[in-house]
This record gives sequence, C-alpha cells and structure tokens, in this order.
Amino acid sequence: MHTQDTFMGNVQGLGLRMLTQFASSDIADRLKIRKPIENMLYQGSKTGFQIATKAARIFTPAKSSGTATRLPSQKRNNLFDLTLSDEQQMTRDSLSRFAKEVIRPAAHNADESHAISAELQAQAAELGLMYYAIPEALGGAATEDSLVTQMLALEDLGHGDFSLAAAIYAPVSVANVLTRFGTASQQQQYLPAFIDEAKPTIASLACNEPVAVFDPNNLKTTATLSGDSYVLNGEKSLVLLAADSELFIVSAQLDGKPALFIVESGLDGLTLSDEPAMGLKAAKTARLHFNNVSTPKENLLTEANYREFLDLGALASCATAVGTAQAVLDYVTVYANEREAFGEPISHRQGVAFMIADMAIEVDAMRLLTWSACSLAEAGKPFHREAHLARILCAEKAMKIGTDGVQILGGHGFTKEHPVERWYRDLRSVAITQNAISL
Repeated sequence: MHTQDTFMGNVQGLGLRMLTQFASSDIADRLKIRKPIENMLYQGSKTGFQIATKAARIFTPAKSSGTATRLPSQKRNNLFDLTLSDEQQMTRDSLSRFAKEVIRPAAHNADESHAISAELQAQAAELGLMYYAIPEALGGAATEDSLVTQMLALEDLGHGDFSLAAAIYAPVSVANVLTRFGTASQQQQYLPAFIDEAKPTIASLACNEPVAVFDPNNLKTTATLSGDSYVLNGEKSLVLLAADSELFIVSAQLDGKPALFIVESGLDGLTLSDEPAMGLKAAKTARLHFNNVSTPKENLLTEANYREFLDLGALASCATAVGTAQAVLDYVTVYANEREAFGEPISHRQGVAFMIADMAIEVDAMRLLTWSACSLAEAGKPFHREAHLARILCAEKAMKIGTDGVQILGGHGFTKEHPVERWYRDLRSVAITQNAISL
C-alpha cells in the first residue's frame, strides 16, 4: 500500500512537470492539476433495457460569435524523425509506470465487473491528459497540436490494458473533436466542463451501428432539420461509458451525407440498453437508442472534416492496439523462456521461436505505420493514405498477435489465470469498432 501511495505521488509530480514544460507557461500551476479530483458519481455497471440516459449537467450556452480556437500544426522538416522530445519522453515514463503499476493490476477485476472504478478514473484524470486536448485560451495547456504525444500516451495506456485505456481516453476523445472541429460558441459552452476540478465531464463518441458490414460513410442513424433543432433517429452500438456520459458526439446521416452532432444526455427519446460484448468490458459498452431526439441546431459540428475524423479515430485505435500487442509479445516471450517441456524451455522449439519472432516484426510494423501517419497529421500534411494503411495492418495483425499469444500459452492461454486471453478478446475490437476513441 505504501508503494502504491508513493507511486501515485510521483506520478502526480511528473504529470505536473510535463504539463508545465509542454505549455511553456504557468497554466498547470494556475489550474492546480495536482489537486485531487473529487469522487465522481458512477452508475452501476449493469443498465437495464431502455433505461434513460444520465441526467445531463447544465452546459451554459455561449453567446460568442468569434473565431474558434484551433491548435496550430507543429513545424518540422520533411524527415520522419523518431526522436522523442524531452516532454514526450517524460510523458512516456510517467504513463508507462502508471500502466504497469496501476492499470495492469486493476484490469482483471475491471473486466470481471464490467466497469472502470471511480478511483482509477480519478487517478487517470490526475495525469493531466485532458489538458493536451484543450487549448490554453480555453483553460487547457495545449499551445500546438499534440497528436503524436497523445498517440504515445494511448500506446502506453494500451500496454497496461486495452479496455481500460479506451475507457480512460473516451472523454479526451470528445474534447479532441470539439477542439479540432467545434465552433467558438460550442468550444466555450462545453470544453471548460472537461477540466472542472470538482467533477470533470464524462463523454463519449457514438459512431458504431449494429448493422452487418457497417459503413461509416453510409449511416442508418438519421438527422432531420425541424425548426431550430435536428431530430435524430436510429441506434448506436458499443458506446463506451454510455451510462455515465453526460455528452456524446454522434454521427448521423444528414441530407445524404454523414455529419457530427453534439448530443447531451438526458434528452427525451434518448435511452440505452445493455450490450455485453466479447471485449472492451471495462469500458462499459452499451447501445444508444434515438427516438425523435431533438438537439439544438447550433449543436451540428458545421466545421467537421468527416474523413479526417474517421482517420484520427482509426489511428487512436491503432495506437492502443500497438500498446496491447506489445504487452502480448512481452508476456509470451517471458513465458516461453520459463515454461519447460521435455527438459528445456519451449522457446527452444522452432515453432514457438519463429512465432514470437513474427509477432515482434508485426508489432514494429504496426507501430511504424501508426507513428508515420500521426507525424504527418500533426505537421498538417495529408495523412489519409497512411492512416488507411495503418488501420488495415493493425486490424489484421492485432487479431493475429492475440491469437498467437493464446496459442503459445497452450491450455493456459484459454484460462483467466493469464491476461493474454483478455488481450485477445480486446484486440479483436480493432477490426470491428469505428471511432470509439479519437486523437
């Protein structure tokens, strides 16, 4: 217990220093990042069929008609440089320890209970990841696009556990979308609540649909303009933290084209139902039902680049998958060297050794494609091709690495005694989900 307390104190200190250096200002001190977050209210992990969504907090409408705050792209040369900055390395050191000493030990119970604990959510909030998503002018700490740093953070969190990483990052993803695509009034109305010291907003993306061969460019959920509101009808599946969320970014077909809408929880006609899944259990997935749900006309993200939104969501999933795939590789390597059969470690068998070598190659390929795409995006350059390639590779290889990890453990891989079976279940979501999280 003493070690845990000491670690959390160190993490908070590291988080404060990295934010201060990153922003090159006193913003972190003014925001008092180290102040403990008050206990957040969580609903039970089980939600009954057709339960009303959580009553929304009051987001005071903003009257500003100014220009939206956008984070500038980072200036860099044409070289693909893999060298991390001091701030990025500090971030990685902090999050790697957090993933190893906090997330990994909590993952099994979170999977069993189908929920992320309020304590873990609060500890993750104290790391300050949300401040990378919100511009300094709006109360955050970001002075330029930190897409690569956020990608590294997701990779490190994913190394602890895929499902918990997705749950921790769901609210950050919504803040990213509002920062990148929101209007000035939308940003001023919603973003400050994400860094509320007493009770930060819980939010999530609602983009997947329960249809065969889901196409994010041809949505079944529809939006129709009616007076001063848009009326939404349809269903969204595998929504992370759905029962706890106070705000959603919802994709819907508008005039024959996909569009993004801000939808507050607690609206009439917005209900949710249980949707237990093979993986992502700690992220408390549920299905959202829209039955003539009215959201104000002002809540359409008119400046959204939908293809860019899809690409950034794909890269977020890829980054998390890279971290979890690396966890599988690390685990089975140790296991194969320690597990003996017929008087020698099973790693001495070519069938096992070659399988692990292939996993190492595949993990590095996934990582390099993801890093390359994120680097281009952060520099403000076209990255659609690279994001598409990364998604295709990660969707295929993440499942293969999970399968091979279970295979190497043999009968042990089928049991919950080892975490590989959980990682196997979670990694399969990479090929199924669309924009559950976003950079």
